[in-house]
Amino acid sequence: MNMFTRLAALGLLAAPLLLASCEKDAKDYELEGAVPQSSFTYQVNTTEYPATVTFTSTSQDGFLYQWNFGDNTRASGNTVTHTYTRPGTYQVELITAGRGGTGISATQAVVIPDVCTNSAFSRLVDCAGSGTRVWSFSTDPGAIVRESATGTQLSSSTTLNNCQLDDQFSFSNNYSVNYESAGQTFQNGACGSSLNRGGSFVYRPTTGGLGQIVLKGKGAFIGLPDSVANKTYDILEATDTKLRLRGTNPDGTRTIVTLMPFDATAPIKRLLTGGSSKTWLLDNAADAVITVGTEANPKQYYAGGAPSSLPGCQADDEYTFSMTNTFTYNAFAETFVAGNPGSCSAPRSGTSAFVFGPSAGAGLAQFTLTQTGAFIAATDASPTERVYRIISINNTRMVLRAGSGQSGGTVFDIKMIAK
Repeated sequence: MNMFTRLAALGLLAAPLLLASCEKDAKDYELEGAVPQSSFTYQVNTTEYPATVTFTSTSQDGFLYQWNFGDNTRASGNTVTHTYTRPGTYQVELITAGRGGTGISATQAVVIPDVCTNSAFSRLVDCAGSGTRVWSFSTDPGAIVRESATGTQLSSSTTLNNCQLDDQFSFSNNYSVNYESAGQTFQNGACGSSLNRGGSFVYRPTTGGLGQIVLKGKGAFIGLPDSVANKTYDILEATDTKLRLRGTNPDGTRTIVTLMPFDATAPIKRLLTGGSSKTWLLDNAADAVITVGTEANPKQYYAGGAPSSLPGCQADDEYTFSMTNTFTYNAFAETFVAGNPGSCSAPRSGTSAFVFGPSAGAGLAQFTLTQTGAFIAATDASPTERVYRIISINNTRMVLRAGSGQSGGTVFDIKMIAK
């Protein structure tokens, strides 16, 4: 505390004494009594985080107490409790005032442990990374399990609804928690209105376990908006790739939810695959179904044809994508092979695994066909890279861009429609 601040604090503490003597003669203005001796004790609560510390004055001959907690916050009182949301060493100061004046301040170093040394908490909030981790429901079967109070399984989920799979639960190392529904929240067996929530949480280490999460704030929840007793969730598993939580319901049954780190491309993949398997065709009713150009000008080389201008052997092709990263091409009787001129030739039907992930350029996401010779729409579209970026997509329509477009390379824009 600098000299100006210290003098200001002393003036505030002495003010009641001076005001009380306004009606006295000059002699009464003199402070009487022993000069207070400022001292204090403290107790750090490590049973939960953020850590709270209880400070108790042990000063003699004082009745006014001014605390400086070392984190730019202050309080007054004989016994006070303060919460620290960050670990570290804090220089805590107590100034005591009494009838004999103001005592010399007492200062102690208070050490707040770093809960990031706890592996479960560290994974929960990504201590090793940004300090915030966003979780979403696992896409695997059994993401939601109901069990009895004794652990007997009552039910287990298969494929979750899309309005559940796009939910995001964010945990930060400053003990804030946030839920984003991305539009709707699954409740009472159906997709309903959004229940977006923001608040805070407490982390409780436990002996022999991974700890507990306790949510603060009205209506807060993780996974399902059920009325979990005391808003308390046991951590059953916590890694960089999986978080399993168990909450006890008011009727005594328990719900286990399995979460995984949120992938911003996951909703795009669900649209591509329909959540399991989905078939697409070229949108032959659209104008300029296929265009050819560069990244800067996708129509530079070929601006596309009129509606319904695709050859029949190309217009009937079907392209199926599965959540298990399998691509299937069905040419039926023939495949249109690009050339000058192009022609309908023997079918090139087949399957290929694909790798799905964030887009390396313009686009919402991208996938790469791993099988040599695999293609979509045009046999000469990205024959070497086999990279397809999803430029836009909804439940019924999609625009793909074949080719990475790097170094001025050729790209094909392809309009598709769901079967």
